[in-house]
Amino acid sequence: MNSRQRRGVLLLVLSVLCALAAFAGVLAVVRNVESKVGEETTAYKLKDDVPAYQALTAAQFTKVSMPKRWLPGTAVTDLDDIHRKIAVNPLKKGSLLQSDMMAERPELAEGEQEIAIMIDAETGVAGKINPGNRVNIYATFEGEQRPRAKGDGETKAPSESRVIVSRAKVIDVGELTPLKDDGDRDERTRQRERDGVPITFALTTKDAQRVAYAESFAEHVRLALVAPGDDTGVPEEDRIYTLPGDK
Repeated sequence: MNSRQRRGVLLLVLSVLCALAAFAGVLAVVRNVESKVGEETTAYKLKDDVPAYQALTAAQFTKVSMPKRWLPGTAVTDLDDIHRKIAVNPLKKGSLLQSDMMAERPELAEGEQEIAIMIDAETGVAGKINPGNRVNIYATFEGEQRPRAKGDGETKAPSESRVIVSRAKVIDVGELTPLKDDGDRDERTRQRERDGVPITFALTTKDAQRVAYAESFAEHVRLALVAPGDDTGVPEEDRIYTLPGDK
């Protein structure tokens, strides 16, 4: 083997050694990255914005893969966890779903039933009353025509406001919905009462009947939010109000 051949062999050996060293370096980098990234797992991100207190469904989320070590401990990795859950705050598109973003939807207790009615948005329920809240339900009734004591014509009884149900439990709040216009109201009234909100309550049979009656025959049905932790009901003597009786 002459000197030129020896140099060729030496260069070939050096090339092989350099290739092995480069491969070892790349392998070390890959292993280092893998050690930092670690095993991947499933997580879920929001496809669109979700308003607060809206029920959560699987269709609202998209599945993503993320390194398990980078995932927050509160991250949801199984969509079965959202069953009968609602968003506790407005959720933004692209946000990673976490357990502290949702809460249990209020449930019916024994002897309760769901009843939903439309509440005029002008009463301020939109954005202020949410599932889990307690509310007092008020209804106002126009006074009835009554015969006079001496039979000479009729007189009208005073209009009154009644507490139909005290501390009713709200279990769902729907979206703003146009109210049906009966065509008999003036333009100003139609404009004011254009939107309503469907509110679902958990009530006993008797209270559900009271609410259904009020929705059908009352001039207006309004809700009053009860302060959290306030377990005091409305006293019987304060459940009916008339202007002439106000002293």
